[in-house]
Amino acid sequence: MTLTLDQLPDHQACTVTQVAPPADAPEWHAWLEEIGFLPGEQVMVMTRALPGGDPLVVRVGSSTFALRRVEAACVQVATEHMAADGSAT
Repeated sequence: MTLTLDQLPDHQACTVTQVAPPADAPEWHAWLEEIGFLPGEQVMVMTRALPGGDPLVVRVGSSTFALRRVEAACVQVATEHMAADGSAT
């Protein structure tokens, strides 16, 4: 099971495993990596806008960004409680 950044609860630390943009926006891969969403980087959802939860305020490394949910869904992550194969431990 693969988790994406938009699926995590607020304030749960995790690690970026890969960036997988949608087929209709392949340029998002380079853009997300350029701003710091690289495999191995620590990332956390800090809060979500109300109402609706879009955009998300996300911290990656020591930087903070606002990402739309659809952009956050491109960032695959692993938590401390997840095995390397994506299963919960």
